[in-house]
This record gives sequence, C-alpha cells and structure tokens, in this order.
Amino acid sequence: MLSLQPLYDNFIALEFCSSQLNLQGLKYAFRNQITFQATDLIMTSQTRGNLFILSAPSGAGKSSLIKALLEKHADIKVSVSHTTRDPRPGENNGEHYHFVSVNEFKALIGQDDFFEWAQVFENYYGTSKAAIESQLELGIDVFLDIDWQGARQVRNLMPSVKTVFILPPSQSELENRLNNRGQDSQEVIAGRMAKAKSESSHYAEFDYVLVNDDFNLALTQLEHIVMAARLELDAQKHRHQSLITELLA
Repeated sequence: MLSLQPLYDNFIALEFCSSQLNLQGLKYAFRNQITFQATDLIMTSQTRGNLFILSAPSGAGKSSLIKALLEKHADIKVSVSHTTRDPRPGENNGEHYHFVSVNEFKALIGQDDFFEWAQVFENYYGTSKAAIESQLELGIDVFLDIDWQGARQVRNLMPSVKTVFILPPSQSELENRLNNRGQDSQEVIAGRMAKAKSESSHYAEFDYVLVNDDFNLALTQLEHIVMAARLELDAQKHRHQSLITELLA
C-alpha cells in the first residue's frame, strides 16, 4: 500500500492499491479544494502527455495562473508561440514568444508548421506542431495560451484536447486589474473591456470554466483538472496494462 505525501496543510492520503488510484481520495480532494504538490501530479510511466488550452479575456489572470502552475510542476510546460509583434519590456525571444518577421511567419504557414494560427489586428500568432508533439511524446503535459478561435482550430485537429476558460469575477474587477497594470491608456483599456465581453461569450465552447476571484483557489482547481485528465480511462489502461492483464487472466 503506497500513500502520497500529505497535500499542503490538509493531511489526506490518496492511496494506491495495486498501483490503482483510490478515486474516493480524489473526490475528497476535489470537495475540500486540496492543492497538489508537484510530486503528487507526476505519474511514473511513459504515457503520452495531455494537451490543454487555457483561454481568457485580458486581465482575467490567465498568464499568472500558468506561471504559478509551471513554477510548481516540472512535468507541465507551456507552448511558446510564434508572433510577429514586437517584444514588450521584459520579454525574451524563445521564452515568452518566438519573435519572427511577417515573411518568416508566412513561410511557416506555407510549410504547414502550425497547429493553429491567427491574425490579431496587424500581428500574427501561431502554435508550432512539432514543438508540441515532441513534448507530448515525452509524457509532458502542455498548455496552450490561445484565444477561443485558436481553441477551435486545435480542437478540430486534436479532439482529445482539454479546454479551460478563465472568467473574471466581475466587469468592475476586470477593469480594476487592467488599470492597475499601468501599461495602457484609457482608450486601450476601453477596447480591452469591449473585447473581453466578446471573448467571454464563447465560454460555453470549453470543457471547464474557472472564475478567478480567489487566485489560490483557481490555481487549485486548475491542478485538479490536470490530475483528472491523467486518470482518464485510456491513460490508466496504458499505464497499468500489465496489472490489468494479470487481474483479468
């Protein structure tokens, strides 16, 4: 009988019996909003990783959630997209984006190199197929930080993708967050607020919806989604194939 380490300040054990996860323990964790440590999420096998999409209107906290998730879990990565826009202060090529020219981007489109791509105003954004596939094959879970349009494209190519939409707790709080950034003019913020309403109208196209009112709670819920995906039937059948064969012999 193998038990996982206690999860945060609440001491529960998600017990493994003959390498099978006790789902009652998982249900307990979900009910009580337990946060998983990095080692609790790692599943020791060569199972293919899961692809996740995280979408949200600007200011909902999507980037902060992804950053916090990556800091806690070494076996989760975020796909680094290509873009033709100029780098913002503090952004590094290859870390935040692959910054390329419009001609370079169009050449990649011609080579069918993108999972999804879109033109947003005067700039292009795209997600590399090869980079994602190589990580998934290593058993790494990959998050895509893309909008609802990109999510549609990826879902058409890979129906198994798990999609998550982040909502702000209110319009007033969203506007406060955008103002507190201190990066944009009131005209730009007004445009972002109008776009946020349009983007949020597509929430029903996603598998999961989180409201980012309490950041730590939203992060915990996102971790739960990752854990649940790793325990789906196909992954568990692959992970425990020998055990299942023995039990059914």
